[in-house]
Amino acid sequence: MTINTSRRNFLKTAAAATAVLYVGATSKGVSAASGSADAMLNPFVKIDSNGSVIAIVKHFEKGQGPATGLTSLIAEELGVTMDQIGYEFAPSNPEVYNNTLFGPFQGTGGSTAMANSWMQYRTAGANAREMLIKAAAKEWGVEASALDIQAGVISGAGHSAPLGAFVATAAGIAPSESPRLREPSEWKIIGNPNTKRKDSPIKVNGTAKFAMDVHLDNQMVVMIKRTPQRGGLVASFDDSAAKGVKGFIMAQALPTKHGVAVYAENTWAAMQAREALEVEWDLAAAETRSSQEIKDEVLAALGTAPTYNVNKADRAAVKSMVDGAATMIEKEFYFPLLAHAPMEPLNCTIEQTAGGDIVLHDGAQMPTGPHMAYQQIFGLPAEKIHIKTMLAGGSFGRRATPDADYQVEAGLAFVLTDRSRPVKLVWDREDDIRGGYYRPSAGHKVRVGLDGAGNIIGWEHQVAGQSIMKGTAFEAFAVHDGVDHSTVEGIADSPYAIPGMALGLTDTEKATSVLWWRSVGHTHTAYVMEVMMDLAARTVGQDPVAFRLKYLAGEADQARKAAVLKLAAEKGNWGKPAAGNVQGIAVHKSFGSYVAEVVEISGNLADGIQIEKVTAAVDCGIAVNPDVVKAQIEGAIGYGIGHAMRDQITLDGGAVEQSNFPDYEPLRISDIKAIETHIVASAEAPSGIGEPGTPPSAPALANAIAQLDLLVAELPMSANGVSFA
Repeated sequence: MTINTSRRNFLKTAAAATAVLYVGATSKGVSAASGSADAMLNPFVKIDSNGSVIAIVKHFEKGQGPATGLTSLIAEELGVTMDQIGYEFAPSNPEVYNNTLFGPFQGTGGSTAMANSWMQYRTAGANAREMLIKAAAKEWGVEASALDIQAGVISGAGHSAPLGAFVATAAGIAPSESPRLREPSEWKIIGNPNTKRKDSPIKVNGTAKFAMDVHLDNQMVVMIKRTPQRGGLVASFDDSAAKGVKGFIMAQALPTKHGVAVYAENTWAAMQAREALEVEWDLAAAETRSSQEIKDEVLAALGTAPTYNVNKADRAAVKSMVDGAATMIEKEFYFPLLAHAPMEPLNCTIEQTAGGDIVLHDGAQMPTGPHMAYQQIFGLPAEKIHIKTMLAGGSFGRRATPDADYQVEAGLAFVLTDRSRPVKLVWDREDDIRGGYYRPSAGHKVRVGLDGAGNIIGWEHQVAGQSIMKGTAFEAFAVHDGVDHSTVEGIADSPYAIPGMALGLTDTEKATSVLWWRSVGHTHTAYVMEVMMDLAARTVGQDPVAFRLKYLAGEADQARKAAVLKLAAEKGNWGKPAAGNVQGIAVHKSFGSYVAEVVEISGNLADGIQIEKVTAAVDCGIAVNPDVVKAQIEGAIGYGIGHAMRDQITLDGGAVEQSNFPDYEPLRISDIKAIETHIVASAEAPSGIGEPGTPPSAPALANAIAQLDLLVAELPMSANGVSFA
């Protein structure tokens, strides 16, 4: 199948349609509408005279649900059913389709899709409704207040007609700055547990088009031969043997010297030719450390005074309180590098149109990055670059890097050709595991002092790890007073009201390339906070739930965290496991949402343990699509627990030792017998859901294992005393 739709073609096609109504926001944020696509700047709603409604979705779909969630908001406010509305991914244009929580940048991440689009998309849908109603009222000679749209039909005051009949008239009506939003009592779609995903049918029947499915006429496939040690450069290469591979076209060193591009007629030929290629590498600037050396550096940093006093505490005073406490507990933790390992390895396809425009077909998580990079690579203005966003088979953060790494690879590989043929870049699983970006390694050292009544009076917490944001384009807004907040999030902003807390941070040298990973810093900070809270409770003989609640008795933020903790404990039969089983619990706030989880396990350390059930409670504000919320919690739990159980990326002389799923094993369906999710009813604005289920999963499991007299302070568990049935 040839896919050749560009943003320009999108606009031309839309302009040619008869009486199409576009509703959205201009580059200045002012609502606008027009019957002409050329007069409209990137709408959120598109309606044609046949009544066909399309939601223009600005967040890409990697499985987390925005194609359903954002479409639901438009459908609810407009007054159509989910069967009456479709969706398209927005073109690359950050002036309108920016993530409002990221600034002037179009991108999906940080579990922000619903949080930043909640009012934006509802307002767009409501404006479309009001404009159509005004058009009908004018034609019928009745008051607009007497009309409404339900199931795609405008009716009232004795009249009724499908909304498509009024598109032409509505296109000439100015939208309101503040249209009436439907009250929760009117909602039929938002919060409805029976609302199903828009993308499920096409994924089930095989018609869904992922980035890997793109196949343009006359395309070449390119694969990159990369250095085993990150940072190495091509010194020279010999493609003599590659020339004997049927389908091989050519091999060229990338202009950056970061690898050799191998071009072929198909993926198999590219793989075989790349394998036959002989390359001499310049490793002068490459990573050469081992995992043990990196670990030693991190742990050594915990033994010295921290570089940054994150919460500006009087560290000497806190130390004195901990030293003088009736009971003191101390623990050191270490977390290894982790790969993202999405099911669909990285890929994208690039072509040049007859007019010289560049079109990228990609599961584009942050299209602004490659868009800007391509302006430099090809020397073209922004309007000559187009990004066709496809579905992606997972990401967990990997498809969004500060340097648009794989899209730049594709662009540079395309530059090396005469551009007469499209080029499809394909990564295989070994590329993904060995040549990717990783969740940073991190270490924590915690000392907690408790008084005679078992109350915390001092908490010394030191973190050492590799900054994700420093040295990137995101440093300016993500790093303050030298502190990369992504390293200490979940501690520095914890809702727990812990007396006498001192939080310090030391950056260590980055290993290979590090990147955000599902829930970013919360992956390790939640583990430490929740394992230490459990350890403190058990040390002074108190119930872990009751102990936590003592430090969640204040303002609304604490009350919401306490509520999910209580709900998870209730639904998970806390304190009443099945005979022979033990339980662990953890609760954490991340990305504006609160999640508590109870993990119940059977078995023992000698014969292996089995996760019998995970019971989760979540408060993510208004649950727009409860079915999606539950699915995301289930996936996040599996992702967090699966990596904690078995996975790590290790280096030998700077080279990654793992290569594929046999030695970087994903969660198996048999690993967790059951997951049950309970959603807290809330009137708060929606918050994140793609990531918040991950942070409490591993510590809840660790706290269950601790009941078997093993506190796991270093991950993965399988390398530190735990076997699984």
